[in-house]
Amino acid sequence: MTHFGIVCLGATGHLNTLLPLGQELKQRGHAVTVFSAPSVQAKVEVAGLTFHNAYSLSIEDCQHEDQLKTAKRSGNLQNLQQTLQRFAEIAEARLQTIPEVIREQDIDALIVDFSVLEGGTIANHLGIPYITVCCVLPFYQDPAIPPVFTTWQHNPALWAKLRNQIAYRVLNYLARPTWQVIASYRQHWQLPTHTKANDIFSELAIITRHIPEFEFPRQFPPHFHFTGPFHQSAKRETIPFPCDQLNDKPLIYASMGTLQNRSRSVFYAIAESCADLDAQLVISLGGGLEPTALPDLSGNPLVVKYAPQLELLQKATLNITHAGLNTVLESLSYGVPMVAIPITDDQPGIAARIVWTGTGELISFSRITVSKLKLAIEQVLTQALYKKNAVRLQNAIHQTNGVSYASNIIEQAVFTRQPVVSR
Repeated sequence: MTHFGIVCLGATGHLNTLLPLGQELKQRGHAVTVFSAPSVQAKVEVAGLTFHNAYSLSIEDCQHEDQLKTAKRSGNLQNLQQTLQRFAEIAEARLQTIPEVIREQDIDALIVDFSVLEGGTIANHLGIPYITVCCVLPFYQDPAIPPVFTTWQHNPALWAKLRNQIAYRVLNYLARPTWQVIASYRQHWQLPTHTKANDIFSELAIITRHIPEFEFPRQFPPHFHFTGPFHQSAKRETIPFPCDQLNDKPLIYASMGTLQNRSRSVFYAIAESCADLDAQLVISLGGGLEPTALPDLSGNPLVVKYAPQLELLQKATLNITHAGLNTVLESLSYGVPMVAIPITDDQPGIAARIVWTGTGELISFSRITVSKLKLAIEQVLTQALYKKNAVRLQNAIHQTNGVSYASNIIEQAVFTRQPVVSR
């Protein structure tokens, strides 16, 4: 039996990725302890896993609050810079406290959320193996493809590769505070110096829960694995929902996630864009606002603070989304096409892949208007190709066995201490 430690952010998309993985490993007879922000302890325990606070202060919760306040008024590059600056502060806090906590818990191996950029350094310092799991799009830097914080489409032309290289340089410049924190601790702990951004990934196995059919053409290292989504294995908290208020009309589900979701104007635009359709609009506010904060929405949609997303996507005809990877993969798992309104972080890159795969359209958050949004919604609803492409990816996802495959990779990597080459 191995005692696995999962080091992850406390955001919903990260938990919905890593908790099912922890559950699967526990069912296989391993012990699993989750190290995250104190606000997620209840969710971890509902999943049947052991929780341990990874911070002396809940800095990560403050990060989420800051994102809620700033995303709606800043451009994506500015949001990214603010996020990376906060990551540096959080990295410092983790590096100061979590190694001793992990040592005290007698952890044998770490499963590191890629967004915990310093996670590999912590494992190196403790002398234990680690596996990288990408809860967001892999930020594995490759000049052949656009950085994930852009909505640029893949283009093999030389000018596009040069553009991508410049953008990666900008990204690494913005990430300097975090790289400097990590470099300082690696030097203090007498660990080999990282020479490039991709060095933070595990040398044993890198796991992403999306599928190659939802990725631009590119090269990954041989120990990189597309496993497919984990969400179908998840045990989640029960969310009350007025199911009796659903009618027989086609269902349009709209959610802007659980972090960047306080822009009232977006919800008003969504409601107005759907008001004349012969469909029922359900809006999930993701906890950012109360339903009472959005009076007099056009078309009288059903508005809730939280929604049982998987259950609603099973009934949905269209998903209007912020393009978080968790929601997009869940939508594709049920063959539901999308209209994406990306806000920040990797959401633009995910939205670009929605367009690339023909499973939906995207509207820029900064340029959203009712007329543009209405046109995109009507286009996706009326043109059968979007649904056909969504079903094509649904079939591809159903051929995967995400959480089981990922667990096999993790067990092999920890047992052999050798890179696990993708099949």
